[in-house]
Parts: sequence; structure tokens; C-alpha cells
Amino acid sequence: MLEILDYAFMQRALLAAVMVGITAPAVGIYLVQRRQAIMGDGIGHVALTGVALGFLTGANPVWTAVLVSALGAILMELIRWYGKTRGDLALAMLFYGGMAGGVLLINLSPTGSNANLTTYLFGSITTVSPDDVVAISLLAAFVVLITLGLRRQLFAVCQDEEFARVTGLPVRTLNLLLAITAAVTVTVAMRVVGLLLVSALMVVPVAAAQQATRGFAMTLALAITIGIVVTLSGTVYSFYENVPPGASIVVLAIGVFAVITALAAPLAKRRAQRVATAEERCTLRDDVLV
Repeated sequence: MLEILDYAFMQRALLAAVMVGITAPAVGIYLVQRRQAIMGDGIGHVALTGVALGFLTGANPVWTAVLVSALGAILMELIRWYGKTRGDLALAMLFYGGMAGGVLLINLSPTGSNANLTTYLFGSITTVSPDDVVAISLLAAFVVLITLGLRRQLFAVCQDEEFARVTGLPVRTLNLLLAITAAVTVTVAMRVVGLLLVSALMVVPVAAAQQATRGFAMTLALAITIGIVVTLSGTVYSFYENVPPGASIVVLAIGVFAVITALAAPLAKRRAQRVATAEERCTLRDDVLV
């Protein structure tokens, strides 16, 4: 199996996979907490326009996707604040407009085609270039710095915005920062997982970790571990079976979720029974003392 490391493109793909495995759950845990698990999917649609803009202008699509998806994420937050009852319609137009804009721009580009978009939609391990690795590394460092360095503030805002506001936290600034971080994470993952599947990698490892752990820190640590394992395994599997890495990674993540859920349910039941038994013993002892 180690022969895959003889290929330079696989070295780059595995390095990118590790960074995706870290960043996607690190952001996803906050989105799940805010019940915005689908946000990554919407940003992915908008980022498609950024990718196409890169082909049209001759720039690196990663950087143009960062710019466009960050603007889209900020717009999503503004819609969430001010959209009221028509917010869902505005978001739908933003999502579909992002995808339509990407298809239109890529066909206007002299060097791009719909085939180029496919590699970004579903991931492609052979297209991770040295420039992409540099860009992904810088973006991943930004994501880790924000998600871990501001974890207490972000957790407070995601848990209860009103309480966070009362305590003096800059709620709107933190919300915008989280939205931009989610946009950056989408662009980090698009080469390996693909824009259409990155949202699953943000959510599924976190959902799996929640089945087996208690507390924010333990859930985050387990979610990142699961993310790294499935991204590396899925990338290796896609190399040998010649299938899109994004699909392999997401299917593996769902499989891990199913296994952890199956194992955690009996354990949770036993834990509940032990707690109930302990409470009954305490009640009987109190009755005897009385």
C-alpha cells in the first residue's frame, strides 16, 4: 500500500486530505450546534461561481472561490439577520444563482469546460497541484486558528446568542467570522471532497462523535479523528478503485456514523439503567432512614 507514496500527486492528495479531515469537522461542530448543517452545501453552490471565475480570469480557482464564497457566506448571514419571512426564498435564489453562474462563466472561459467543474463538484485526487497545496495549507491554518483559538466565544454564540450578547460578546462579528470560516473550509475541501459533498464531511463526523461522547472538547477531538481517518481512507480507496474521492469519503463517514450509533445505543441504555438503579437505591435508603 505504501507504493502510493511514490506518486507526487498522491502525496499532495493525502496531505490535502488530512487538512480537510481537520478543518471540516472543526467548523461543522459549530454549524451543527446552530442547526445550520446545510450551510456548507449552500456555500458550495456559491463557490462554484468563484471556481469558474478563476478559469475565466486565469487566476487560481482556489483563491477566487475563497473570495466569492466568503462574500456569499456574509450575504447569507445578512439574510438571516434581516430576511424575516422571505429569507428562505432569498437563500434559495443565492444557492441556485451561484451554481448557474458557475456553469455560465465556465462556458465563457477559453480554457474551462464543464469537465473542469466536475473535478470541483466531486473531488479529484489527480488535480491537486503544488500551488493548491500551498493555498489549502494557508487556508487550513486560518480555519484552525479561528475554530480553536476562539472556541469558547464561538461556542457561546452558537449555544445561545442572547446570553452571549448579554455577556458582552460581539455576536454579529463572531457570526460573520464563523460564516467566513465555513466558506474558507469549503474551498479547502473542494479539491478532495468536492463542493457538493463537503457539507456532509462537516456534519457526519460531528454527528457520529456526538453519539459516543459528552462535552464539547471530547466531541470535537473525536470528530476531527473521524474526519482524518475517513478522508485518508477514502482518498486511498479512490486511488485503487478509480472512483471520485468525495463519494468514497462521504460513504465511509456515513458507515462510521452507523457503526458508532449501533454501538452507542446499547451502552447508553445500560448507562441509563445503572443511573435508574442507583436512584432507586438512594430512594430506598432515604425511606429506611426516615
